Order: sequence, then C-alpha cells, then structure tokens
Amino acid sequence: MAKIRIMLADDHALFRQGIRTLVGSEPDMEVVAEVANGGDAVTKASESRPDVVLMDIGMPGLSSFEATRQIKKNRPDTKIVFLTMYDDEDYLVEGMEVGASGYVLKDSPSAHLIGAVRDVCRGGSYLSPRMLAQLVDDFRTRIKSTNRTPRFATLTPREREVLKVLAEGKSVKEIACDLNLSVKTVEAHKFNLMRKLDIHNKAQLVQYAIQKKIIKIPSLN
Repeated sequence: MAKIRIMLADDHALFRQGIRTLVGSEPDMEVVAEVANGGDAVTKASESRPDVVLMDIGMPGLSSFEATRQIKKNRPDTKIVFLTMYDDEDYLVEGMEVGASGYVLKDSPSAHLIGAVRDVCRGGSYLSPRMLAQLVDDFRTRIKSTNRTPRFATLTPREREVLKVLAEGKSVKEIACDLNLSVKTVEAHKFNLMRKLDIHNKAQLVQYAIQKKIIKIPSLN
C-alpha cells in the first residue's frame, strides 16, 4: 500500500524535525520534502509531488496563502493543511479561499494532525476543534445580534492606526519601523482591517479613509 507523501513547509527547523519524527512513526506516511519559505514550497511541490503539504502561516518571502494558491493551480490533487499557531478566523477564511483542506493549530494533540492528514487524503476536510467551536460561537452571536455593528467599529485601535498610515502612503516596512512592530505583525493588522472592511486594494483603502475623514484630501493651494 502506497504511503501518504508529505511535504513540510515551516521556517523553524526544530519544529520540522518534530513533525518529521511524528510522521515517521506512522506506517502509512512519509516526509518526502522540507522547505522553509513559500517560494520554495511552490517549487518543491512540483518536484516532489506530495499528497499533502503541511503549511505554516507567516513564513518569509512569498506568503503562505499565495504559495497555496500556486500549488493548487499547479497540482490540484495536492492537499494543503495549514499548521499554525494563529487561531484567527480571518486566516482560516483566507486559507479556505485559496484551496486549503485543513487548518490545524500547533498546540493540538499529535493525533489531531495525523487524523487531519488522513481525512484530507480521503477527500475530506479538517478544522481543529477549537477553531470549529470558535466559528460556532461566532455564528450564534451573529444570529442573536439584532443590531449590526458598523464595520469601522470592529477595528482595534492598532488596526485604525495602521489604516491611517497606510492610507497616507507609508509602506509596511515604514509602518513597522515607526510603530516599533515587526513587519509580520503589521502585515497581520493590514490583513485583518482589510478583511473587516471588505477592502481589496490600496485605492479602496484610501477612498474609505477619506470618506471616514481618517485622512484629509490634500489642499491644492
């Protein structure tokens, strides 16, 4: 019986080693490739032809979501399972939109990860129980809510701050430096605010900021 071919995509070598050991203990699985960034994940997936890619979120270089999109385009039969520490609904939604079949939190029991790999290989999908419970709770809250909260009100103070400086034309790297944050953190804030506001590009973001009087239209005088 052929083994399930797995590729690991994570920028932490010690974590990859642990997953490799875990997978190696399963008689029906084997690790056929390892990479530490999104760009290499796309290239290696074409070369090693894995059945499942265990994909971290937040690796350097090409984003994990874009890497997933490209892998699914090149190899539609390859299943992607996000293996991440982020219990964030926005990341979950983005992952499903680009073609992932599973979302497993890194603090999950090892049996959950092994089960997820087998489930997606059979054509199913898998969500960590905590993420599933979070989605159910959120759905219940929305049903009970009679008044819809304005989108801007859902932004955190930091997301509003990032929105303002993005609309003013600053780059993610400049914002990270000004706010003493990592680039990855600023990218996460940017992703979350654009998701909450249903904004998909820089022009829409600037237009929204002007409408909400977050920034002013430059004077021609």
